[in-house]
Amino acid sequence: MNKFLIYTVLCFISCTSVLSQGRGYTNPVIAKSTPDPTVIKAQDGSFYLYATEDIRNAPIYKSDDLVNWTFQGTVFTNSTRPTFEPNGGIWAPDINYIDGQYVMYYSMSVWGGEQTCGIGVATARNPFNNFRDRGKLFRSNEIGVQNSIDPCYIEDDGKHYLFWGSFRGIYCVELTSDGLELKNPANPGKIQVAGTAFEATYVHKRGDYYYLFASVGSCCEGLNSTYRLVVGRSQSILGPYVNKAGNSMMSNNYTPVVNNSTRFKGTGHCSEIVQDDRGNDWILYHGWDAENEKNGRTVLLSQVKWDSNDWPYVDGGVPAINSTKPFFNPTSVNNVSDNSNTILFGKNNTVFFDSLESASVNIFRMDGSIVKGFRNTSKFEVNLDSGVYIVRVDSPTDTFLRKIIF
Repeated sequence: MNKFLIYTVLCFISCTSVLSQGRGYTNPVIAKSTPDPTVIKAQDGSFYLYATEDIRNAPIYKSDDLVNWTFQGTVFTNSTRPTFEPNGGIWAPDINYIDGQYVMYYSMSVWGGEQTCGIGVATARNPFNNFRDRGKLFRSNEIGVQNSIDPCYIEDDGKHYLFWGSFRGIYCVELTSDGLELKNPANPGKIQVAGTAFEATYVHKRGDYYYLFASVGSCCEGLNSTYRLVVGRSQSILGPYVNKAGNSMMSNNYTPVVNNSTRFKGTGHCSEIVQDDRGNDWILYHGWDAENEKNGRTVLLSQVKWDSNDWPYVDGGVPAINSTKPFFNPTSVNNVSDNSNTILFGKNNTVFFDSLESASVNIFRMDGSIVKGFRNTSKFEVNLDSGVYIVRVDSPTDTFLRKIIF
């Protein structure tokens, strides 16, 4: 066996070992059509992802690690879906948590409906169902921006902004403090921040800079799609945004972040950046998989790194096929509660679980590694070695943690 072959075999074994031990992941992380993803870490500690409605009424997925996603249902039902654009589709949602509730901005459009499409808003008390439509914020012909889609909300210095636009200029406008209305409906005071090469913007604050991520190219031509993720930055949220060379995004200049690869095409329309518990940044976006084009725009995950001048990049400039996964400590749940319908305790090195409803239960060591996992169970006993454990319970109505010491 020659040296090259030995090296290849060892690399394959190493990659396979990492993946099998749960420390790696394989793209795509959602291998079905889920375009234009937006993600939030909810108050129950889990991540929720929403997307353009290839699943009618807009799909909802849930994950604890950004890698393994389960379908939860839809944002709207046929009776609750918005209607301000007749026969319009729900595109490119943007999820946020504002004033104690989940606030989702969404686009509503039909292909070619650039003058009448618009952006609406919906709210919910929990992230996984019962979103209430609050109606439109504006339509293209009302605010004077053709092709008014692809919203992005950001708070900065006590102000509340919405960025939006698609190949007719990227604009920004100020909202009320609850995010549900234009601050000045009669005179919105919109500001253009980027030119006509862009859509699907996302603004991320890091250090002294605001980073305007966007997509350029064609999104929806299968493996012929040229979509890719790009960026510019500014020291003011309202610009001017420039590329690495200092050239303005108003003149359609940009710096590439994620390009197309042999395997993945049309790689763009990113989600929010999520930081894991080791301080690493991660971003989700969609792309066509050359091995499964029929699946549509699948969801891809990449780690975002920052160079010596604080510009974002991904290794190799393209989506990885296999990579090390994000790390999230199971003790980092934000909202810990207790369910009176559940009995959970430890005694004599045994964890006892008894519930009136089925739940997913995971038992972790303090370093975050999983010891045991149970799906859709209502009762079990499990013996463990002496030590300190965190037990996480996810039921349809609650999420809570317990520390157990043997």
